[in-house]
Amino acid sequence: MRDMDAIPEVETKRFNFPHTVPLVQLETGGIRVRNSRVTLETIVHRMQMGDTAEEINDGFPTVSVSTIKEILAWYFDNKAEADEYLQQVEEEGERVRQWAESQPGYKEHREKLLRYKAEVMRRKAELSRT
Repeated sequence: MRDMDAIPEVETKRFNFPHTVPLVQLETGGIRVRNSRVTLETIVHRMQMGDTAEEINDGFPTVSVSTIKEILAWYFDNKAEADEYLQQVEEEGERVRQWAESQPGYKEHREKLLRYKAEVMRRKAELSRT
């Protein structure tokens, strides 16, 4: 199996968030909601899909509605730079996906997992009928 180091690294856009913005950027470049594992891209993506701050909070109750609103306000105030970062994250995800799919045995392993998932779903459906 090839090493993940074979994937060319991309320099992630860096931000200096003011203390009033509840976001932190990790050494790896990822941006998360402070004291949370929820990412900036998750919050923004849900908003772009039409979710309100309250609906985002329903899916991620560890992040308060007011925190979500503060993050979205920061996003709209810094949209060009934030969108550049989000594009970099998307491109990096695509590179990792392509790398994973190129590994020996990937297709067979994926098919095995899909068969297992289908079997679990079938058994759940059987149990719910009883």
